[in-house]
Amino acid sequence: MKRFFRGATIVWVVLRYGLDELVLTSFQKPWLRLLARIVSVGRDLSAPRGQRLREALERLGPIFVKFGQVLSTRRDLMPPDIADELAHLQDRVPPFDSAVAVATIERAFRRPVAEVFESFEREPVASASIAQVHFATLRDRHGALHEVAVKVLRPGMLPVIEKDLSLMRMMAGWVESLSADGKRLKPREVVAEFDNYLHDELDLVREAANAAQLRRNMEGLNLVEVPIIHWDFCHPEVMVMERMNGVPISQVQRLRDAGVDIPKLARDGVTIFFTQVFRDGFFHADMHPGNIQVSLAPATFGRYISLDFGIVGTLTESDKEYLAQNFAAFFRRDYKRVAELHIESGWVPPGTRINELEGAIRTVCEPYFDRPLKEISLGMVLMRLFQTSRRFNVEIQPQLVLLQKTLLNIEGLGRQLDPNLDLWSTAKPFLEKWMLEQLGPQRFKRELQAQAPHYAKIVPSLPRLLHDFLQHPPGQQQNRELLELLKEQRHTNRLLQGLVYVCIGFVLGLIVMQVLVRVSLF
Repeated sequence: MKRFFRGATIVWVVLRYGLDELVLTSFQKPWLRLLARIVSVGRDLSAPRGQRLREALERLGPIFVKFGQVLSTRRDLMPPDIADELAHLQDRVPPFDSAVAVATIERAFRRPVAEVFESFEREPVASASIAQVHFATLRDRHGALHEVAVKVLRPGMLPVIEKDLSLMRMMAGWVESLSADGKRLKPREVVAEFDNYLHDELDLVREAANAAQLRRNMEGLNLVEVPIIHWDFCHPEVMVMERMNGVPISQVQRLRDAGVDIPKLARDGVTIFFTQVFRDGFFHADMHPGNIQVSLAPATFGRYISLDFGIVGTLTESDKEYLAQNFAAFFRRDYKRVAELHIESGWVPPGTRINELEGAIRTVCEPYFDRPLKEISLGMVLMRLFQTSRRFNVEIQPQLVLLQKTLLNIEGLGRQLDPNLDLWSTAKPFLEKWMLEQLGPQRFKRELQAQAPHYAKIVPSLPRLLHDFLQHPPGQQQNRELLELLKEQRHTNRLLQGLVYVCIGFVLGLIVMQVLVRVSLF
């Protein structure tokens, strides 16, 4: 029943704000348009369509606001007036009452806000779908003063999100049972992934942990700044972090006037993204312009400033390796290898003919090479790839949904900064270096170091265990553990033999490997 009322509410909002006019004008169904007008009698359509769309998304809640945020980065897919209005959703969602924010802080820390902070600005500086931010001054346990940003969770979020997710689960079930593509698209698994990420956003301690992890990962890259978290002042509803001072990345002219190298900024954004995805497997997955600034401070001039860490994506080693091989094959236009990888990963049925899948991928991708970003629509490429995947029964991978979303954000951001950015050639050197690290002796060294503590405990006891094993028949019940340990010994011997071989052939093997990889990538 709750889902029914929520569905009815969505339909009412769509009609009330005149969004049916954006859809039904393409259909010659007078009776349908007449019904919509009767149901929404008395509505006011004097406001521009973009404003009405933005207000409708705000009225429907955080899930729809996030949908609008993604759309706002795709100016190539929608009219400018709508894109401009949706951009307001990035950091100018109507704030909630500051008294509620203060009450939330005092409830979290069990003392008046004046005792928590030396000063607290009641006027919020930013407001988003999940929370809003206030500036404050904090004195730490050592007596030092810090300028901080205080993020406070928007009240009453959980019930709204639960209703929308319940409706989405119901709709996903319909799609899966009624649509021919339902099983392949895995809509219920995708909704489950979305469910996890939204609930993670409602826990600001988890967001603080995400920020701390990203800060550690990005140290030494010198391309992006991540705020310091003040852990003594973090709570599931309140997060206190270092106040960052920068210019919103959407203000391109202001950055250009300040002397920022805009083309370099665009290339750095691609480098940051690929580093987080392929090196760390832990990436900022909400990279719309409202969450990104650029530093103008002398010490960090021209660096990105990342904000809002409620949604991060993670990839397993197998995911990273599969994606990297796909990108590398794609960049060298080896469409046969792309097709083989799809079959090896189980994304397409094993009986799929490689030459047919290869030809289909070539048809989609080949027209877009050697073009600047302004002439490429990743949205169009993805749509055509989707059509191809439908033909070959490619299964959608829910764990990569966030990565796909972030790729769209990156494209929208790159298009805004430098329309002439060549996304492919910018990413290719990074992937070349990553592949060398993954295939070379550095990976063998890392794996050997990771397994060393395990073998260090086993090796000293191997002679005794071997002696005990030889003294007793292997068929006895009590010797099963000794059999397992003997397997460990054999595995250790093979590892040591491999190490000897690597040491003997290290120089020759390294030279051959680098030559082969460079030839294959180019």
